[in-house]
Amino acid sequence: MSKTYNLICDKKNNAQKSKSAAEEKFVGVIDEGVSSTRFLVFSSKTQLPVASHEISLTNISGYEGWVEQDPENILIEVKRTIVVTCNKLKKINISPSAIAAIGVTNQRDTTLVWDKYTGSPLYNAIVWMDVMTTQSIVNRFINKRIPNCDTLDEQKRHLHYKSGSTINPYFSVVKLIWLMENIPQVSKAIQEERCMFGTMDSWLIWNLTGGINGGVHITDVTNASRTMLMNIHSLRWDKTLIEFFDIPKSLILPDIRSCSEVYGFMAGGPFIKTPISGCIGDHQGALLGQLCFTAGQAKCTFGSNCFLLYNTGRKPVISTHGLLTTVAYKIGKHSDPIYALEGSVVVAENTTEWLKDNLWIMDVYKSKEAEKDKKNIYFVPPFPELYAPFWITGTDGKCTGVTMETTEAHLMRETLEGICFQTKEVMQSMQSDTGHPVMALNVDGGMSTNDTFLKILTNICCLPVGIQN
Repeated sequence: MSKTYNLICDKKNNAQKSKSAAEEKFVGVIDEGVSSTRFLVFSSKTQLPVASHEISLTNISGYEGWVEQDPENILIEVKRTIVVTCNKLKKINISPSAIAAIGVTNQRDTTLVWDKYTGSPLYNAIVWMDVMTTQSIVNRFINKRIPNCDTLDEQKRHLHYKSGSTINPYFSVVKLIWLMENIPQVSKAIQEERCMFGTMDSWLIWNLTGGINGGVHITDVTNASRTMLMNIHSLRWDKTLIEFFDIPKSLILPDIRSCSEVYGFMAGGPFIKTPISGCIGDHQGALLGQLCFTAGQAKCTFGSNCFLLYNTGRKPVISTHGLLTTVAYKIGKHSDPIYALEGSVVVAENTTEWLKDNLWIMDVYKSKEAEKDKKNIYFVPPFPELYAPFWITGTDGKCTGVTMETTEAHLMRETLEGICFQTKEVMQSMQSDTGHPVMALNVDGGMSTNDTFLKILTNICCLPVGIQN
């Protein structure tokens, strides 16, 4: 009797497990960055990844300061990561049909233009860190008159209030102007009303939903807020900004949507007909990933560069201390947007890479021996330019106080401290703009995995630093 009862229980438990496994849904995420593209699949129950695949990307650099990428190659690699990840899912008995939706997070400000009828790029993608879009374009528009603005400061405040940004080669609109003025096929395509413009999210979603065969041309509010063409208050392309930057009406701009809604459906591959229903810029996505849902919470990503975002809630705070006002997220068509102040620091982990590649200092984080006999050495690392809160181009790195007693350990420690001091400057600007200090800082990115760096950051910024698991 007991044996029969046990068999019945086993069958019942197995049936329940099978039913539970069948009911479990998964979410796929395309993570398209500067250095790599990834596809990850997360469980809806555990919120943890169950499978993923990553492929490194190659930058194109014809001259110093030029950073471009091949849009078609990126699309190929995105599709490849999806296929490889799908094969990994099959090995753990997860069907592609269990993927309920797919989201996209991407490198922001990277600018693309392509042909509406052929689907071919009209030029390489100009990466956000590219500085070939020369200062002359910036100077031209800084000095351009705006009606009802009597001084240069009034003009800057007017543009900053509408777009949340200051004119700099960093932003998409300056790269777009460079393309229009320097690449003949781009200007010709605009005249013939076949030039599509977008950031990396727009390029991927348009292609994955069909491309020339009915692809959806959209962007989300977070990526659009980085172009300097969207009004951050109305969340629409702004007619006066478009006219100010001399953007032709014949240029095909993407529709601006929220971060969470169904934009379209995968047109091919293993997840065909699966909805694409999420889109967000990578650093706004990190803000969500660090659970910074409440006004006053902040996160900082220490990757090749450093990006600090401070949640300001439903009201945009227009900075007077060199920060950007950006849309943090908008979850759903009918929800209110949440805003953030952002401070971008141009160098972080790429400075430690410079120590390794140029000075052959390999273990950058092994600097504890420099703590007890700290010398008066100061290292300022903004090699190409200085972003927030100063926004100065053409800067050089500087190291002062070097003596015969200076060791590798001192240089390593001062490099890490230089990154931390730049972060602190951004945080102080945020405090000045909001009237509230940052009480704690959530961090992510490659440098955040090192205890030595986190201790230095904690000591310099004088606040708790943590990683949200």
